[in-house]
Amino acid sequence: MLFEQVKLLLTGERKICDQIFEGGNFNKDQCFAEMATNSVVTLLSFGDAVAKSKRSPEKLFVLLDMYEVMRELQPEIEVVFEGKACSEMREAALGLTKRLAQTAQETFADFEEAVEKDASKTIVQDGTVHPLTSYVINYVKFLFDYQSTLKLLFQEFETGNETESQLAVVTTRIMQALQNNLDGKSKQYKDPALTHLFLMNNVHYMVRSVRRSEAKDILGDDWIQRHRRIVQQNANQYKRVAWAKVLQALSVQGAPGSTGSSTPADLNSSGVSRAVIKERFKAFNTQFEELHAKQSLWIVPDQELRESLRLAIAEVLLPAYRSFIKRFGNVVGSGKNPLKYIRYSPELVDKLLNEFFEGQQYGEPKHQHRL
Repeated sequence: MLFEQVKLLLTGERKICDQIFEGGNFNKDQCFAEMATNSVVTLLSFGDAVAKSKRSPEKLFVLLDMYEVMRELQPEIEVVFEGKACSEMREAALGLTKRLAQTAQETFADFEEAVEKDASKTIVQDGTVHPLTSYVINYVKFLFDYQSTLKLLFQEFETGNETESQLAVVTTRIMQALQNNLDGKSKQYKDPALTHLFLMNNVHYMVRSVRRSEAKDILGDDWIQRHRRIVQQNANQYKRVAWAKVLQALSVQGAPGSTGSSTPADLNSSGVSRAVIKERFKAFNTQFEELHAKQSLWIVPDQELRESLRLAIAEVLLPAYRSFIKRFGNVVGSGKNPLKYIRYSPELVDKLLNEFFEGQQYGEPKHQHRL
């Protein structure tokens, strides 16, 4: 509306005013200034109200739109409001442009602070991407639609630095603020494994979104590689924390009954008591069933990441389980109730791993078997 008013109405009125008073003893600039003042003041006061209103992240894009229009209008304003009599209107328009830029700049800082200090109690119980993460990433993506406007805005305040580097600094700070907040939110989980899964999911979402947007060129490959390492570190920590007890059940090293305290009749050819072997099989069953019941409710929304994590678990768990069954399966397999101890074949374990991170309630795994 403002653009059309200046381009069409006031420009036309200026031409008419010049034609009417051409060659007369009237001050054309003064006459036009008196005629246009009320309209211009009304339009500029609207912009002033926006610039002075309470700041919020959502208003940033309105500010940028208005700032862009005012910058585009500046050459036209200089022509239409030429002369000493119109100097106040020129200065008022320029002042509004600077106030819009200042408010936009302050809104950037507000947004960064709001992201880092976001205290929403929303806990994503399944460890998936937090609403704050998707909100901030979408916000940053939207910012890149205003790259040319942002470059002009940064020029209002910065000297000696390229505007691309300023945009990179602002974007990096926002992303760091998000990561700091996510670190804090991750501590709300009682299960350390879910803490690491949550961080893995959210940082991965950040990396994937950056790689698929113009932010990749601004943040650079170093940022992407550094945060991919964070994703991998959390994936590794998840595996270590979540699966330590299961893998421990498949080890008899240092177990009671494997140190010579049992009688020869109680020991198998490996020197481990039957009681210990039975307990280890039962421990594996219990631990695996608990993980399946719990972690099939957890979510890894990215398919590639989900499959990669399952594969990483399988590469550690399945060889250990196969080796344990090969070494000790005959000890319990020849007893009265072998299914009590060897509930799952390695193939079934592998199949059940594919139910992890789907966010679905599965029934208790059926006690299928057999070697």
